[in-house]
Amino acid sequence: MAFLSLLRQQLWQELHGVTQFALFLFSLLLPFLLFKLRQLDGKGKLSLPPSPPKLPVIGNLHQLGRLPHRSLRVLSSKYGPLMLLHLGCVPTLVVSSAEMAREIMKTHDIVFSNRPKTTAANIFTYGCVNVGFAPYGDYSKHVKKVTLLQLLSLKRVQSFQFVREEEVTLLVNQIQHACLSKSPVNLTDMLLAVSSNISSRCVFGKKTEVKDG
Repeated sequence: MAFLSLLRQQLWQELHGVTQFALFLFSLLLPFLLFKLRQLDGKGKLSLPPSPPKLPVIGNLHQLGRLPHRSLRVLSSKYGPLMLLHLGCVPTLVVSSAEMAREIMKTHDIVFSNRPKTTAANIFTYGCVNVGFAPYGDYSKHVKKVTLLQLLSLKRVQSFQFVREEEVTLLVNQIQHACLSKSPVNLTDMLLAVSSNISSRCVFGKKTEVKDG
């Protein structure tokens, strides 16, 4: 009985070791299998441009290197002027020829005219309804027309010339006063403040008050 118990215990330990090894091997192969299954599943749905082999999670980021423009040139010479890269989980279409760029921006411009609806754009532009992110259609045409006529027309821009002159004059006076008092001048902050003041006065009719930066 002691011999049978010892044999049973030894067999159980060997089976347990084999099971642990099998689980370890399966955990290593699982990402690769999921990656291949996803590739097979995607091939039947979309006819995508050529794409370099990608890695899980990072996609093709490892192939860009320190000089991305040169890496893209090398990849385009191998995969063609129209290729698909995955920057992390974001699929990115790379166009590297004038002919393909003309097809996208002139021949099929309506198809590529929409901006991506990202989370940030959806929050900051109130559901992508502003002139920059509105989907192509009657609404976007109307918004662009209003923007060009009411905000960016020559007459409207000239009407705010006095605002620009006043703010630039204030900027010059600030710099002159700082130089006379031998104080440091931060042109970055000054130019940002002038730009903000001009925009706020043209849009809201007054300067916006900014505290603590």
